Amino acid sequence: MDYATLIKELGRGPRGSRDLSREQAEALFGAMLDALVPDMELGAMLIALRVKGESADEVAGFLAAMQARTAAMQAPAGPRTVLLPSFNGARKQANLMPLVALLLAREGVPVLIFGRHDFDSRHSPFELLDALGLPASPTLADAEERLARDKLAVLPLQSLNPGLNALMALRPRLGVRNSSHSLAKLVNPFPTGRGVRVVAVTHPEYLDSMAAALPGLTTNGGRALLMRASEGEAYAHLRRKAHLIGFQDGATAALHPADTADLDWPLSPACAPADNATLIRAMLEGREPLPPRILEQVAALRLMATN
Repeated sequence: MDYATLIKELGRGPRGSRDLSREQAEALFGAMLDALVPDMELGAMLIALRVKGESADEVAGFLAAMQARTAAMQAPAGPRTVLLPSFNGARKQANLMPLVALLLAREGVPVLIFGRHDFDSRHSPFELLDALGLPASPTLADAEERLARDKLAVLPLQSLNPGLNALMALRPRLGVRNSSHSLAKLVNPFPTGRGVRVVAVTHPEYLDSMAAALPGLTTNGGRALLMRASEGEAYAHLRRKAHLIGFQDGATAALHPADTADLDWPLSPACAPADNATLIRAMLEGREPLPPRILEQVAALRLMATN
C-alpha cells in the first residue's frame, strides 16, 4: 500500500484534501487494525483524518474492516443483548451507566458492557464496575456464560478487537482522539439482529454522522439507539431534554418521551468508585429516586430489545 500517496490525499488541508473510496478506506483501516502501518505513517494518517473528517464512504469502509476483525459471540436466548460501550468514566458527576445496565438486567434484558479506559483525569468505569461486583470477564466464553446466567457481563475491548484497542491506546501519545474512538461505539460481536447498539455521542456533529451510518447497520433485524452522552458515557443526561433516536430494520424512529423539557434534577458529585457504587445501590434499592431520564432510556432499550 502506498502510504505516502494516501497521506498526500488526506492531508492537503480543508480545501485540497480528498476522500478515500470505500474500498481504499476498508483496506487502509484493515492495515491499521492489523498493525501493518509504520508508526510515522500511521500517526500522519490518523491526524489527517481527524482534521479532514471522515466521509460516509470512509466510515463504511472502516466499519467493514472493524467488523471483520471483531470476535464473534453467542447471544443468549430471549431478548436482544444491549451493548453499552464505556470509554470515558466519571469526571464531575456520578457515572450512571452501570445503573442503566443493572436496571435492564433486572428486567431480563441481557447487557454487555465493553470498553477501555486511559484517562488519568477521570475515574475508571471498570473500577466502578468492580466496586459493584461486576468484574470484567477473562474470556469470551466466561462473558457468554454470565450473559446467559446473570444477564450482565463486562469485557475489555482487547478481548473483542485487539487492533481497535491498540489504535484507541494511541490517544495519550498523539494528544487527540482518532477515528477508532467513534468506530468503537459501533462494535457488535453478536449475529445480525441479536444486539442493540447504544451509540452515545458528545459532540453535535457526530449525531449527524452516526445518524447517517446507523440505518445501514440495522437492516435484517438490527437495532440501535443514538443518544447524547453524559461526560462521554452511555447514560442519558439527567437534566437535558431527552434525545433518543431509534434505528430498526434500516428505519429511523424518534423515541422522545412526551416531556422533552429540561429538568431541574440534581447531579451527584459522587465520582469516586466506592461512592458512585453506593449511590447506584441506593437507587436500585429505592433509597434514592431513579432519575426520570434514566427510566426513559431504560424503557426505550427494553422496547428495542424485545420487539
